[in-house]
Amino acid sequence: MGVFLDTNVVVYAFDGAEPAKKRIAIEILEAGDRLVVSTQVLLETWWVLARKLGIPLADDSASKVVEELSSLPVVSTDPELVRRAIDAGRRFHIAVWDALIIEAARTGGCRRILSEDLNSGQDFDGVTVENPFTV
Repeated sequence: MGVFLDTNVVVYAFDGAEPAKKRIAIEILEAGDRLVVSTQVLLETWWVLARKLGIPLADDSASKVVEELSSLPVVSTDPELVRRAIDAGRRFHIAVWDALIIEAARTGGCRRILSEDLNSGQDFDGVTVENPFTV
């Protein structure tokens, strides 16, 4: 079974404002414990790195990060995944974007999601969220 990475875990590896979280995120990425991402995570990662953290676009560093992440198993967002995310959002009373992460993790064969944004410890029909930044 793989471990699904939410965008925030990846972004913290590049965010100098949170040194403790940066160290943990780097450890997770370097451990490589059968990590899985989705096309949503790839796009959000690029957006946050390039636009919010201000990683210089001139050298295309944000795109290089996405390229490296693309070497991991990537779950593509297709119409069926969107339909399942909409259903999951309704069932669990969560935002469709969060439901898309959960359903992408399920599609990728992951029983764990590492995320700071979802409720740590919550189980979504066999997919459990863990916040790697809580001690």
